[in-house]
Amino acid sequence: MTNPFDGIPGADLAYFREQAERFAASGATPAVPRLAATAVLRRPDGAVLLMRRPVKMVFGGRWVFPGGSADPADAEPGGSELQIAARAALREVTEETGLVVEPTELLPWSRWVTPVFEPRRFDTYFFVGVVGPETDVVQVNGETEEHRWLTAATALDGYAAGELSMLPPTVVTLRELADLTTVDAVRAAALAKDLSTPILPHFP
Repeated sequence: MTNPFDGIPGADLAYFREQAERFAASGATPAVPRLAATAVLRRPDGAVLLMRRPVKMVFGGRWVFPGGSADPADAEPGGSELQIAARAALREVTEETGLVVEPTELLPWSRWVTPVFEPRRFDTYFFVGVVGPETDVVQVNGETEEHRWLTAATALDGYAAGELSMLPPTVVTLRELADLTTVDAVRAAALAKDLSTPILPHFP
């Protein structure tokens, strides 16, 4: 995979570079990543759900997929880290959107770890949640200011035009999904994924 920081807006690149340089100069120890999960809800027409976080929240003002940190309750039945993350993803989707994704329709996709220079870090498992063609109405809560169902290509166009602010993992995921025009293609791509080694973005 290419560098996740390639092609991002200049202001974002300057911010990340400043954070990285400041952290390197401080000699501080990186924060321990917290287990988290993200679910990319995808309809058969190719549309995915994007939600804009309130400015005062983590990732404020950014367009993101539903998700959040794993809770202790997610680990109560036991299981692997991936299984715990899957339960967290299903819970977060329902809490943030009111939608329910069947566990069998939740496909492991990727795993991202927040760069070492960020003060709050997450070890985030990304899943693709396949939903029905009629899925449209979303019951948003206080964690979302706006939501849109967009194809990956349309979302990327909005990002390139500076209309949709997104973090690198969101952009990379959309790029991976953009050429997968059918649910079967998404399922096949998911089966080929290897989540054992997480993606850890860094500056050279």
